[in-house]
Amino acid sequence: MKDLKKIFKIAVLVLADIIAVTFAYLFALFLRVDSLPSFFKENPQSAKGVIISLPFIVAVFLTIFIVMKMYRIIWHYAGLNEIGRVIVACFASSFFAYAVLFLITNLNIDYSGISAVFPRSVYISAPFFASAFIIAGRFAMRYILRANHRKKKNTKSEVNGNIMIIGAGDGACLFLNNIHDSAYYSGATPVCLIDDDKSKKGMLINNIPVLGTRADIVTLAKEKHIDMIVFAIPSCPSEEKSKILKICQKTGCILKTLPAVYQIEKEEGLTAKSVRDVEIEDLLGREPIKLETEDVSGYVAGKTVLVTGGGGSIGSELCRQIAANKPKLLVIFDIYENNAYDIQNELKTTYPELNLEVRIGSVRDTRRMEQIFRDFRPQVVYHAAAHKHVPLMEDSPNEAIKNNVFGTLKTVRAADKYGAERFVLISTDKAVNPTNIMGASKRMCEMVVQAYNKKSKTDFVAVRFGNVLGSNGSVVPLFKKQIAEGGPVTVTDPGIIRYFMTIPEAVSLVLKAGASAKGGEIFVLDMGEPVKILDLAENLISLSGFTPYVDIDIKFTGLRPGEKKYEELLMSEEGLTQTENRLIFIGQPIDFDEEEFIASLDAHKEKIYDDSEDIRDWVKKFVPTYQIPKK
Repeated sequence: MKDLKKIFKIAVLVLADIIAVTFAYLFALFLRVDSLPSFFKENPQSAKGVIISLPFIVAVFLTIFIVMKMYRIIWHYAGLNEIGRVIVACFASSFFAYAVLFLITNLNIDYSGISAVFPRSVYISAPFFASAFIIAGRFAMRYILRANHRKKKNTKSEVNGNIMIIGAGDGACLFLNNIHDSAYYSGATPVCLIDDDKSKKGMLINNIPVLGTRADIVTLAKEKHIDMIVFAIPSCPSEEKSKILKICQKTGCILKTLPAVYQIEKEEGLTAKSVRDVEIEDLLGREPIKLETEDVSGYVAGKTVLVTGGGGSIGSELCRQIAANKPKLLVIFDIYENNAYDIQNELKTTYPELNLEVRIGSVRDTRRMEQIFRDFRPQVVYHAAAHKHVPLMEDSPNEAIKNNVFGTLKTVRAADKYGAERFVLISTDKAVNPTNIMGASKRMCEMVVQAYNKKSKTDFVAVRFGNVLGSNGSVVPLFKKQIAEGGPVTVTDPGIIRYFMTIPEAVSLVLKAGASAKGGEIFVLDMGEPVKILDLAENLISLSGFTPYVDIDIKFTGLRPGEKKYEELLMSEEGLTQTENRLIFIGQPIDFDEEEFIASLDAHKEKIYDDSEDIRDWVKKFVPTYQIPKK
């Protein structure tokens, strides 16, 4: 329906342009000869030439309009730049049409009566009229649509109160146009703009005054009884955006932000509901990590790809990004059918042409893994299936080893046996000098991958990153739930810090590793400065419209068993080697006896599966840096 609506709009514009250009040339000719009927009566050959030449001229106009992307302009938000483009396109079209017709006429080319029958002055004046008609038509349509929106203003507004807008540039203009046109904002009143450019103070944008800089935000919010602040600088660097938003937090107002520039372009404009809430990511103060993924597309396209744990937060995002790169077949494997069902439905809707298979099962089941690899013969495997909750695994250590270590071992063996080209393990910073069984189990997973890389034709690699914002079980969803319940928000220790990245960033690294790996690497991402969890909690409370320690309390509960105050991304013995991408590093693998390690796994399998003993001491033999928590 969306595509049909877009095609219909373009068809209407094309029809309007055909009429506008035709009338422009006839009107220009009328001004030149005073009377068209008399001119055609006295010059019948010219009349025939006009009738034949006009369609050609119109075709030239439409062709150049398409080349200059005139039908991709969103006239709802058009300004001087778009008007200028129309004028340039009209004059270029008229000049080109005249040049071709002049050559046809003067070279005596018999081309069915087409000739430069219009006087030269018509080719000069007609583009003025064509520009005027086209621009007038576009803006008339815009006015009609706006009038239609105003008629709907009696519908219930979803946004009410006084609004302060941060930024007095293109983003602010875009947002103000949106307010005027949308019933969604019918109950809202834009009151003032804020901009750090002091020369703009006192100026008006859409009749809204610029009243000050960021230093005036808190004062003006009180004086003008502001209810909502909208951050309208889509191109603002993340660090500056974070600083300004933290000032805005002090006002207690609802905070909104425009999407990034690329998102506005992707959606072909700004809609009322695309102005989103300020999220915790906006306050981290670092630029989103962007990885060049051309090689990813070239590597994944046309291949059979398996994602284990494909229904989880990381696994599902892997599936989304892989699907966008047109694999031959995407196989999703997960033990939890609800998650698998959700991502299946999402991908079917978003990528209807995608060849997709979804299977339910456990990576701990040898026969099931054999069947999956035998049936689909995946060329690329992304292994995201794992237990990851630190406190839960401390209470069930054998389960961490069964699922994480033996699940990885069985998946690795199947990949080796059935000739997968590449296997990418999703690891974690908790594998470095682990203080909990979950981290130790992930370090053992890395060792499994390293061991098989030395004896298999498959390239086995691991990708290690920190905490992922918004992933299942992360602190952000927990804090939001606690805030919704009225608090308190629980933080284990006031000094605890963590590295954070977004799910798309984490997945981009995983895909990049899969594309550029040679085998045996542990890829590590430079994630910038770590974040204090206490700051994260305070910011989330403020973003929810509350005052920390006043409306919502923060309670310190003490470090949980196996929890560190800070995480490390790399063991000191490993060292770092920078890759072509300055944000990605490779850790030098630590040597260990691979044969003894794999043999010990097989030998202790039964003891681990029958839960007959605490396996922490056994784990420490293979992960010497593992610090067993004191009971």
